[in-house]
Order: sequence, then C-alpha cells, then structure tokens
Amino acid sequence: MQYENIIHLPRPLSKKHYPMSVYNRAAQFAAFAALSGYGEEINETARLTNSKLELSEDKAADLDAKTQLLIDHAAEQPEIEIEYFIPDKRKNGGAYHKIKGSFRWYDSGNASIVLSDGTSISVGNIYSIEGQIFEQYTENETGD
Repeated sequence: MQYENIIHLPRPLSKKHYPMSVYNRAAQFAAFAALSGYGEEINETARLTNSKLELSEDKAADLDAKTQLLIDHAAEQPEIEIEYFIPDKRKNGGAYHKIKGSFRWYDSGNASIVLSDGTSISVGNIYSIEGQIFEQYTENETGD
C-alpha cells in the first residue's frame, strides 16, 4: 500500500494557473469537426425550395385587373391578402408566403405593391390577391 500516506491529502493547486472550469474540461473531449462548415453545407443542400409557378394568361389578367382596382381605390386603403413568391438567396427556387395588410400605393418605378406597414411586394412575384374589395367589385359588375 504505497499510496496510503497521500490518499487523503487535498489535491495540489497550481500557484500560476487557475483551475479549469467543468465546461472547459468537457470541451476537451467534445466531438471534433475536421471540416468546419461541412455540417452547415449538408443542411443547406438538404433544405428544400419551391419552384416559382408560372401564371396562366387568365390568372395574369385577373391579377392585373385586381392591381388596377387597388390603384383606383388607394385612398380607401383596402385590406388585402397577398400570396407571393420570395426567391431564395442561396439556391434556385424559393418559398411562397402570405401577408395581410392595407394597400397603401402602387410603386410604378419598381412595379410593386406597397402595404401600409411599408412592405413592398414585386408584382412579378405575386401569385394571388384576395380581399373584400374584389368581392364588392364583382358583385357590382354582376348586379347582385
């Protein structure tokens, strides 16, 4: 029993170095990533995007008519819901999003619809526009 004389002594502490925290001690044994950024690249490649849908002529004409109706009634700031495509900045494709808001104005320089919260949506990325103003307009056209 050669350690009986020292087994109950306190652990020696260095006078030059502070003891390492448990967190830093554990980090020494953490998994090592030999290729930094590789995991992020794999996740990015696996991330799915949608293709932008091509509008039929009828749907494009309907969106043009709705945009003109919004421009004509801009002073009323009608409530609308727009479904539009947001291109992905890193890869081909993107995602469709819906937003609700009040129509503020049409920016002819950028061909975009601007909502009252400042959101600007390019007309070329709009898939659909819905709102009560369009229902009222259709009812007035049909005489209902």
